[in-house]
Amino acid sequence: MAPINVTEMNSVQLHQSRMAMLSESIKSIAFKKQQITKEYEKGDEVEVASQELGFIGSYYAATIICSTGDDYYRIKYKTLLTDDESEPLEDVFSAAEIRPVPPHQHETMSENGFRLYDMVDVFDNDGCWFGFISAKVGDEYYVYFPTTADNIAYPPHALRFHQEWSNGNWIFLPRQGKIFNLY
Repeated sequence: MAPINVTEMNSVQLHQSRMAMLSESIKSIAFKKQQITKEYEKGDEVEVASQELGFIGSYYAATIICSTGDDYYRIKYKTLLTDDESEPLEDVFSAAEIRPVPPHQHETMSENGFRLYDMVDVFDNDGCWFGFISAKVGDEYYVYFPTTADNIAYPPHALRFHQEWSNGNWIFLPRQGKIFNLY
């Protein structure tokens, strides 16, 4: 009988523990509504958080068309189309489901790269989906999405560090992991 490698087993258990902890953290963020700290105006570029089952944890680029009163806004999606695909889809959302567009991160990403367990957004299926890096194989990063239980490989250009809109400011969530080439 081969001896059990305790270090390898502890490493797997640690990985599973971190995956579970991050999954819970992301679910709590994805299911919460944004703080209403900003009034939007016609033409403002925003992201709309989906609260629809199967889409929770995703954000879609949109433009404010107008306020409909009581902290609700009519928006026009940039990437989602009507059923007949003839024009951009329009919808009404509460301000708690809308946030400004996060600042561009190209310089930050190329300088720091991504690490195991970093919380990221991935552009896929017409929106940005919130997850965390669960592995790296070759040049691709596997991203686990706790709200859908999918684990999918992406090239680095499809990823951005996740940011949260809090008290009128963008904040990066703390980095959780190791640099890939160190383990």
